[in-house]
Amino acid sequence: MADEPARRPSVKRAAIVVEGDTEEEFIKQVLAPHLIDRGVVADAMKPRSQGGNISADRLARTMAKLSWNFDAVTTLVDFYGFKGKQPGETATDLEERINLGVSQCSPRSIDTVPQFAYVQRHEFEALLYSHPAAFNIIPGLSPNTVHALEQIAGQFESPEDINDNLDTAPSKRITSVVPNFKKRLHGPAIATQIGLEAIRTACPRFHAWVERLESLVDPR
Repeated sequence: MADEPARRPSVKRAAIVVEGDTEEEFIKQVLAPHLIDRGVVADAMKPRSQGGNISADRLARTMAKLSWNFDAVTTLVDFYGFKGKQPGETATDLEERINLGVSQCSPRSIDTVPQFAYVQRHEFEALLYSHPAAFNIIPGLSPNTVHALEQIAGQFESPEDINDNLDTAPSKRITSVVPNFKKRLHGPAIATQIGLEAIRTACPRFHAWVERLESLVDPR
C-alpha cells in the first residue's frame, strides 16, 4: 500500500493592528511576503481616525473584534509616544497590559485564536538602524551622513536599545542628520533594502515576534 502524501499545513490568517501608513506598508512590502511562504497570510489593519494615537484599551477592543475573522491577532505599534503609557512601564509591561485587556474583553479564547500584542521598542525607525547604509536610497545622501547613522547605531548593542527620550528617539536621531527623511516615503523602502533577515539578526525582540507569527502554522 502506497504511503499517503504528507499533508500540507493549513493556511492561517493573521491580523496585525498598526498605527500608521508606514507600518502598514512595511507589513505589505516586507513581512507579509515572508510569512506567506510559511503559510501565514498577514493583513495590516489600521483603526480609523487614530493618526498614530492608539491607547491600550482601544487596541484591546480592536484585537478582540478582529478575533472573529482571523486565526490570530497581533499588533505593531511604537512604544515611543504611546498614549497612556504609565510611569516606569516598559514595552514588555505595555504588551502585558494590552494582552490583559484582550483577555477581559475578547469573546474568543486566546487558546483558540492567539491574540498577542507586540510593541516595537522604541519605534519603527529603530529597525532601520539594522543597516544604515540602506539610507543611501535617499537621493543626495552623503557618505558622512551614513557614517553619522552608523556611529549612532554603534553606541548600542541593538537598534532596539536606542532610547525614546524626546530628543533622542530613533526618529529624532535620524532627522537630526537626514532632515529630508520622510517616514512614510522612505521607511518601508529602506527596510526593504535592508531585508527582513538582517533586521531580525539585529533586533532580537522583533525577531521573537516574527518567530511567533511563523509558528502559527504547525509544519508537521
